[in-house]
Amino acid sequence: MDHPSDAQPADAPLDPGALALSALAWVLTDDDRAARLLALTGLTPDALRAGLGDTGVQAAVLEFLAGHEPDLVLAADALNVAPATLAAAADALARAAGTR
Repeated sequence: MDHPSDAQPADAPLDPGALALSALAWVLTDDDRAARLLALTGLTPDALRAGLGDTGVQAAVLEFLAGHEPDLVLAADALNVAPATLAAAADALARAAGTR
């Protein structure tokens, strides 16, 4: 049985890395979108797989979405977050990776 103390508060900050991985899973559900991610980020499938835990790779995934508003809005809707939340996570990850 779940206890109220076990639940994350509704206003708790979301983990940027977890958001990036969820967003990547969403991107990969569409072959054309996945191919565009690889083309625009310069990542290879192997580099993407190897870099799943890397903040730079995670930032690249979210920056890819932030760079194309229709995908950003669709991804945010699918992940049940605001588009601004994904954009903020991209910024946080880029800062952590030292690319911003």
